[in-house]
Amino acid sequence: MSLPIYQVDAFADRVFSGNPAAVMPLESWLDDALMQALAMENNLAETAFFVPAGDGYELRWFTPAVEVDLCGHATLAAAHVLFEHLGLDGDEVRFATRGGDLRVTRSARGLTLDFPARSLEPVNVDLAICDALGAVASEAIAPAGESGPLLCVYEFESDVAGLAPDFAALKAASERPVIVSAPGEQCDVVSRFFAPQVGIDEDPVTGSAHCSLVPYWARRLGSERLRCRQISARGGDLECELRGDRVFMSGAAITFMRGEVLAY
Repeated sequence: MSLPIYQVDAFADRVFSGNPAAVMPLESWLDDALMQALAMENNLAETAFFVPAGDGYELRWFTPAVEVDLCGHATLAAAHVLFEHLGLDGDEVRFATRGGDLRVTRSARGLTLDFPARSLEPVNVDLAICDALGAVASEAIAPAGESGPLLCVYEFESDVAGLAPDFAALKAASERPVIVSAPGEQCDVVSRFFAPQVGIDEDPVTGSAHCSLVPYWARRLGSERLRCRQISARGGDLECELRGDRVFMSGAAITFMRGEVLAY
């Protein structure tokens, strides 16, 4: 028996940009160890697995190394597969996940994720982390009373673009992934995302990072609507909006490949 698989470039309107995710629709859950092995074999930042549940789906995400609690681009990719390839009716899909109940809607703007906004608090700038990143941040922000990535803020887009992290040193210095960000030159906010702790040195476009970025920059810039760009080598664009305790992120997705897993 074979398993269907799709590879989707998320937060992208053309292939070879945005963040690639594998999507594997299932009729019922596979063994956790098998899903982790499939994600390792796919060797992408995330592989998304989903099964039907009630009027929606249960959704899980695996990096090549671990299962994660929240992932934006692979959620966008999963919704894209449901709408474009599996004939899902309507313009909304609901996912039950380890990160809470998530919703994706389809409109003329593309696909919009409805994700939780993180509560944030300032923390001391950690010089060991900054040494590993390659430049000292002007400010450091962490989720309040919860796990989640550290946000290191820089003054200029060129500061963020010029970082060349030592990933072994960064993994040793920080137990959590690190977002780096600054005001953008051609958009409101630019960022990069480093997560050697979960097997991803640099993620091309990270939807979940914007659960921190959008609340921080909305407050600092005085605007609830933000144009954001992740300035990785592949790059990706997100139209974001803060609504109370939710972050809405809109972007495009395009299918790169579909096929079958024959041996597992």
